Amino acid sequence: MSKFSFMSQSKNKSPSSTLEGVLERITFYNEENGFLIGKLRENDKSVEIAVVGKAPQIQCGETLVLEGNWSNHPKHGKQFSFQKFESKLPASAYGIRKYLGSGLVHGIGKTYANKIVDHFGADTLKVISEDSGRLREIPGIGSKRVKGIKEAWAEQKAIREVMMFLQTYGVTDALCLRLVRKYGDNTKSVLENDPYRIIRDVKGIGFKTADKIALNLGLSSNGPERIEAGILHTQQEAEDEGHTHMERREIALQASTLLEAQAGEVENRIQSLLANGELVTTHPDWLQFPSSSKAEQSIAKALKASLKTQSSLPSILIDKAVEWAQAKAGFSFADAQSEGIRNALSSKVAILTGGPGTGKTTILRAIVSILKAKKAKVLLAAPTGRAARRMAESASHMAQTVHRLLKFDPAHGGFTVNERAPLVCDFLIMDETSMLDIRLAAALFRSVPAHAHVLLVGDADQLPSVGSGNVLKDLIECELFSVTRLQVTFRQAENSGIVELAHGILCGKCSLPTPIDSPEEINPGQDVTFIRAITPELCIEAVTKLCRQILPRKLSINPNQDVQVLAPLHRGIAGIGNLNDQIRDSLNPHGASHSMGSTLFREGDKVIQTRNNYDKDVFNGDMGIIDSVDSINGKIEILFEGKRIIYERMEIADLQPAYAISVHKSQGSEYPIVIFPLLKQHFMMLQRNLVYTGLTRAKKKVIFVGDPAAYSMAIRNDKTLVRQTDLVRKLTKIET
Repeated sequence: MSKFSFMSQSKNKSPSSTLEGVLERITFYNEENGFLIGKLRENDKSVEIAVVGKAPQIQCGETLVLEGNWSNHPKHGKQFSFQKFESKLPASAYGIRKYLGSGLVHGIGKTYANKIVDHFGADTLKVISEDSGRLREIPGIGSKRVKGIKEAWAEQKAIREVMMFLQTYGVTDALCLRLVRKYGDNTKSVLENDPYRIIRDVKGIGFKTADKIALNLGLSSNGPERIEAGILHTQQEAEDEGHTHMERREIALQASTLLEAQAGEVENRIQSLLANGELVTTHPDWLQFPSSSKAEQSIAKALKASLKTQSSLPSILIDKAVEWAQAKAGFSFADAQSEGIRNALSSKVAILTGGPGTGKTTILRAIVSILKAKKAKVLLAAPTGRAARRMAESASHMAQTVHRLLKFDPAHGGFTVNERAPLVCDFLIMDETSMLDIRLAAALFRSVPAHAHVLLVGDADQLPSVGSGNVLKDLIECELFSVTRLQVTFRQAENSGIVELAHGILCGKCSLPTPIDSPEEINPGQDVTFIRAITPELCIEAVTKLCRQILPRKLSINPNQDVQVLAPLHRGIAGIGNLNDQIRDSLNPHGASHSMGSTLFREGDKVIQTRNNYDKDVFNGDMGIIDSVDSINGKIEILFEGKRIIYERMEIADLQPAYAISVHKSQGSEYPIVIFPLLKQHFMMLQRNLVYTGLTRAKKKVIFVGDPAAYSMAIRNDKTLVRQTDLVRKLTKIET
């Protein structure tokens, strides 16, 4: 195992003393900056010495070599302040026993540490590292535990090496784990030799972090690698904001500012990136990633091919089919609903858009009934598991997520259903289409046979997709496809308050029920409530009280199952991070726990998956409950809608607490009760479509908590960011 060293950022350049010993206790540790106060036991001595300094990711039991100065603290007495440290493997049986007993190596606790050291003595660490099979000489240690200990030893070594290297660059523990998972034992080598590579390979690592590493390693500030990385980073930031292409001069200007480089140097490297195919141009001089260009071209090509190909549907007398569906439903459809059914059955590509309560479900159910009666092969899909389950219930027909429909193969890194092996269907209905980004939309449309009909259902007034693109709005704007807009509200009795408010928001009306000043004043029979809580502290207090006391008592509900808090921002007192901490401590204060950096996971916690994991069949946005925590082996077992999934140490970084989530993460889902904090501190995100999207996630009740003025600010702000995309041009210019 390697020796690790770290130089604290201190003004003291000349430490006058060296101290070596075993770290016995940690009395204080700051996760953010690695600042430590602890007790060190010098080699061959019994006296404990107070030590103070920055030592990231250090554990009790490690043997440390410290360089620093002695001082006398007025309160704590004599202590050793260190500016530099090295962590090395302990050489004595005592140090090894302390080291292994600390739990630093998963699979070895105090009991097994004592047994192993009693048997192997000072050779223990050499045995684990070089001849781990001998661990079976210890009673109770079998081949499975030996393998786990060996893997944990190697993993801990790699992770520590990377964490020590990256600590000064502000890289979080979770991102360190992603780097190790990506590169394994080569992580440090990659960072030292090609630091800009990590921007492309590991989501969450930005240019500034990689640049800081590169410049500290002595790479040139105006070298071609740095300038090209800055240009690609600028283009990626535009994609992260939802754009699929950007004006060349805008990219050049932003990159020049970021790099503090001359415009000519940036322009030269843009030309180089175009020449080697890392960027392409759109009209007339805009820049786009090749993958984005390919995705938009695929969408345009597939949909235009569908328009020119004859339908495989059996003959349907559409007017008679609508009458039959009305009789089956037991009520007459409104004109717009009948039109939506006719358009879907007669058009190869049709779009159905409208807000809550406008009759989308009635149309969906009628179309599926007609197609099943005609023995047509119909497939239903949605972006998320929750949306697919809701769709299946509404239509009385099986629905799947897009990922399951297209059968992602982790071994090959792509969908097995594609243009070469398309779906077997006559009619595909895609719900929550506003959530589709260009890449997922391209994969879906490529897989649909040209003879099949496609019906895209969604609410164009919701927030656009998390990924780049604005697929639903672009397909409406291009005017190539049949569009039915539902504007009349039918759902008056059920959820009338929510539906009425949603349509009022779209019209820019700021009217709200009269705000109340305490959660205790909530009327259980009211659909929409606004609790006044002007400051972040009052907002947090009201939200936690609602979850812990008021709603369970007044409505007899389970807050974990029936309540979802949706917040505009991640940071701040009333941000998602702190909301999760406070709600968890209120609802679930006890139980086994496991920490991933500064994030705590506890048995009984509600969690959300933050990236697609095709191996586990769990996808971005899926929510579950932690059933058990194995802190010794670093494993967490989670129930996702009845599925029991085990997360290993390296996979836990993909989880976040989910008592509170972002409005974007809520898309495609519905919750019985939504609590929505809204404060002036959220001003950066206060937009009409944000509030509209959050509101329409509530099935029964929505409770706003915050400042009525912040709500009004949001409703008045309909100037949402216009996403720059090239899909409409590709759709209208492509050859038919």
